[in-house]
Amino acid sequence: MLLLALDTATSSVSVAVARDGEVLASHAAPESRRHAELVAPMVERSLADAGVDRRDLEAVAVGVGPGPFTGLRVGIVTARTLGAVLGIPVLGVCSLDAVALGSGLSGAFRVATDARRKEVYWAAYESVDGLPRRVEGPSVDRPFHVEGPVAGEGARLYPLGEPHGPLTPSAADICGWVAAGLPTLEPVPLYLRRPDAVEPGKPKAVLS
Repeated sequence: MLLLALDTATSSVSVAVARDGEVLASHAAPESRRHAELVAPMVERSLADAGVDRRDLEAVAVGVGPGPFTGLRVGIVTARTLGAVLGIPVLGVCSLDAVALGSGLSGAFRVATDARRKEVYWAAYESVDGLPRRVEGPSVDRPFHVEGPVAGEGARLYPLGEPHGPLTPSAADICGWVAAGLPTLEPVPLYLRRPDAVEPGKPKAVLS
């Protein structure tokens, strides 16, 4: 399957093109915080580097978080728009699952990424036949809830031990997740929190 994958669930942007799990091209912009500006040009560059016409794509996969509202929305909207225009399926992958696959950890371990506000997004995994299986989460908590070997940026930001594997989700690992036949999700965001910006309530009555 010829697959385009992208992830904007963290401060980084990652895009990859793969055929049957073999990555043909990938690009990443770490610590960019400019998701809306970068994701479309990175998609075009990745397709060009892979020598692939977007009309040949058979599916799009996108990291669905958990992550911050604004950045996460950019990737999912981009993926769903491409899927609708091209008439191909859009597969959601938990962004923590991508980190788990990229970590190469065995046995029981956890993935933790930055949730800001002195919290982490995390999930627990067990390695089954060399592939990670999520057994708990995703959740958002204070870092002290996370124990054991930890992959992801959370272990760099907080005293959770030496971080293992990638700090942030990789679109290449999302390609690997899909190619391995691991569970996918609907392409809808896993926010775990309400957005910071909310509609104002009704104005209070003014007593005369």
